[in-house]
Formats: sequence, structure tokens, C-alpha cells
Amino acid sequence: MEKLMHLLFLYCLVSLGFRFGCSTTTTTAGLTSMFGAPVTSAAPSTSVFGAALAAAPPAFGLSSFNSGITSQSQNDGTKEKKKGKPIEIPVFTGLQTKLETPWRNVLWTEEQKKNMMKTVSSYRPSCKDVPHARVLLLGPIRSGKSSFISSVQSVFSGRVTNRAMVGFSFNTSFTKKLQSFNIHALKGEDNTGLVLCDMMGFGDGEITGLTLHDILSVIKGQVPEGHKFSADQPVGPETEGYVKTPSLSNKIHCVAFVLDASKIASYSKGFSSTFKQLREHISELGVHQVALLTHVDKICQETANDVSQVYRSPSVRDTMNSAGALLGMSTSYIVPVKNYSSELDLDVNADVLLLSAIDHILHYVDLFFQDYMPRQTRQKLL
Repeated sequence: MEKLMHLLFLYCLVSLGFRFGCSTTTTTAGLTSMFGAPVTSAAPSTSVFGAALAAAPPAFGLSSFNSGITSQSQNDGTKEKKKGKPIEIPVFTGLQTKLETPWRNVLWTEEQKKNMMKTVSSYRPSCKDVPHARVLLLGPIRSGKSSFISSVQSVFSGRVTNRAMVGFSFNTSFTKKLQSFNIHALKGEDNTGLVLCDMMGFGDGEITGLTLHDILSVIKGQVPEGHKFSADQPVGPETEGYVKTPSLSNKIHCVAFVLDASKIASYSKGFSSTFKQLREHISELGVHQVALLTHVDKICQETANDVSQVYRSPSVRDTMNSAGALLGMSTSYIVPVKNYSSELDLDVNADVLLLSAIDHILHYVDLFFQDYMPRQTRQKLL
């Protein structure tokens, strides 16, 4: 009877210990000394769930940050339970997908589009002897050179049109020859003073179908319109229509490299050396270079949905940095564009972005003429 009383007394102590969160070491030891055998008790439920939580992968890779919150919330949760208040669990919304402020400011309005169209339409080279500014588009196969020309013309035509023939080919350039496109203004107005020149693209790590000599010959104004390029027959004095003494109006006044934003990461290292070689020789001719980053809608869903978000996109910004590293030029020379491809109707935001690219190009065309005039004056004095 006395043993039974002791057993009931110790059972009450153990029960009270669990209820108030006290250590059970003493009570367990008492039972052990009384019955001569250890008494095993179930582990507290918090340790079971704690192990399960520890095994779960932390969200967003913030393991050290979340672990601190977990331990703190468990302690706070115990206090809140005692007070009868609901427990507040922190919610993580994920990584930021859009920058709060754009890194370049653009007015995305119909009025801005009209003002820029007037600026481009009224543009004339500062050199009186040159009626048109000639801009050469140069880049890898399927980078969007011909599509850019057609897209710019579409803005001035008031509807989507494919003026420069655009095709699809996996390994070869659809464009095979040198073609010059004078951008036509709106009906009833004079044509613009801008000519965009298209030529075949070069391949992965090498200039397929082209030679460095051919490209430099185009820039020097020696290659006739419509010339079909062939690696076996480089441009030379024996080429039909070869311009032996090109005038300033025959020459290229600015080079725009065209890169596909969706392929920047897949371009081989060979492209870097190709661009470096091209840029060095083109710079020696005194011709400024810019770059167009096409297909930005393929690397950012927000930009695909709304082109005006292009300068808020971290993906576009990072890709532009990668393009700058590939080309060996500052990102201040690079502008993103969204070409028309499957659309049938124009989009104001896409038009503004295209016109911004043309305005960017014409700025460097003007620099060419500003640099050229002093050189000509010095040559006459000598």
C-alpha cells in the first residue's frame, strides 16, 4: 500500500513537469531509484516537428536567414499560445523580378513617337556633299539585322511590313548580298536621310562567306550594290562594279553590330576575338560603332508583355552587360530593340524603342562627319 502511494505521488510530479515545461530528469531518476529500472518517456512533440522542419529544404536559398527566424518564431509562438494570441508567420514573396526605377528614361507615349518620327524624317547629314547617312548592320547569322530594317520601315509605313527579305536558316545567312535600304517617310513626305545597309551574317567563331577584307571594303565604299559575297572570291579590282575611288557618300558612316539577346550566353569565345578584330580595323577607318540587342522579349516575360518595361528588367540589363563584354564596348553604346516578327499591328512602345535606336545611331553618324571635316581641312592645307 505504501509503495502504491509513492507511485501515485511520483506520477503526479511527472504529469506536472510535462504540463509546465519543467525538466523531467529529476522525476525520471526518482522512478529509476524506486523501481530499479529506467522509465522511458516519449520525446516532446516539438523535437519531432523540429527534425522534420530541419530536413525540409529552405526556401529561396536563405538557409542561414530562415534558420534564425525559425528558432525565434518557435520561442515567440510558445509565448503567444500562452497568451491566446494568433501566431504571425513571415511570408516571403520571392526574388524581385522588376527594378523599382528604370536605368534609362524613355517617354512611352504616342506624342513621343510622332516627335521622334519627325526628327528621323527631317534628318540630313551635316556634310552637304552626302545626301544620305549610310549605316552598316553587322553581326552573326540570324541576329535580326534584316528584321530590324523591316521593323524601322514598318514604323514609317504605319503597318508591319517585310521590306528587307527575312528568312529562316539554321547554319547559313539568308541575306547573301549587299543591299541598301533608304527608309521611306510617311506618304506625301520626303524620304529620310537614312540608309540601312544589310549584308550576310558571319558564323560561329568565323566569318562564314565573308572575309575581313570584304567587310572593310564595304565600309570603304568599294563594294557595288547587290554584290554577292563568296569566300572563294574576295572583293577586289577585278570584281564587277568595283568602286576604285569611292566618294564620301559611297562609304559607311556608322557600323551597328546586331546581337541576339537570347543567344548571348551561347555565343562561343571565338566571337569575342572576331568582334575585337573587326572593331580594331573599323576604328582605324575612323568609323564609330554602336550595338543593337535584339529579341529582348525572349529573355524577359515582362518585356514581352509590355515593351516599356525593358529598362526595368534585370535580365535585359545583365544581358546588355554580357553583350558589352563580348563586343569589348561600354554599354552606353548598346541599345535594346524589339523587332516585329509575328505581329500584324504596330505597338507604340515597340515603335518608340525602335526610333530611340535610330536616334542613337544618328548621333554617332553625326560624330563621324564632325571628325571627318577637320581631317579633310588638314589634308587640303597639306
